[in-house]
Amino acid sequence: MNICLFEQNEIDSPLSFDDWRGEHILKVLKKKQGEDFTAGIIDGSSGLAHITKIDESAGQIFFDFTAMGDGKPLNPLKMIVGFPRPIQLRRLMRDVAALGVSELHLTGTELGEKSYMQSDLAQPEKARELLLEGTVQAGSTHIPKVFIHKSLKECLSALEETGSLSLSKGKQNFICLDNINPKCALGDVKFSKEVPVIAAIGSERGWTNKERELLEQSGFIRCGMGTRIMRTETAATVAGAIILNSMGVLE
Repeated sequence: MNICLFEQNEIDSPLSFDDWRGEHILKVLKKKQGEDFTAGIIDGSSGLAHITKIDESAGQIFFDFTAMGDGKPLNPLKMIVGFPRPIQLRRLMRDVAALGVSELHLTGTELGEKSYMQSDLAQPEKARELLLEGTVQAGSTHIPKVFIHKSLKECLSALEETGSLSLSKGKQNFICLDNINPKCALGDVKFSKEVPVIAAIGSERGWTNKERELLEQSGFIRCGMGTRIMRTETAATVAGAIILNSMGVLE
């Protein structure tokens, strides 16, 4: 755990020994009274927590939090991802959170396995837990937002309603990964921090022609990452790293 995160209403309250965060502070970090640990407010500031008292009888850790930073805000990158199998989805959510993706839109696809959407991980509350793990890994306080859609059409309509798809039409900020006749290599596309990006990654069987048409009608450019076929979560992580590197946020 690279940062201990608290809700705003928790930051001024003592932490129980039974809380997983308290257990980590005492048993893994082996912190003692008078020492500090890295902490932050979820979706807020980061800083240091100073342990003022460890009350053995009450089973509580008392601390004072001092804000010192912005908590590493999320990057201007949203991802649309076709539902992968649950074990892959666990890794994917942790990794996209660690990369600082601002929004994750999980969607059913025509070739995707429908049963995957019935997984407990498809529930926003459970998804948020995994995104929180990736956020903690990154030492950040900002958790990506997660959205669940039954189909790609529904997903694109939702993004259209929020204005995301009309923000910068005509610019190369909407890309979809596709190893079937891509128009360009993802590594050749230039991205900027000033222009938010939406990247679409299909499920393990890829996109259908109908879905490709929907994406292209919404302004998405088909991009490739070579001839090797990757797992969905691997493709999402690699694509995210390529895009963020082009933006200059990995420097």
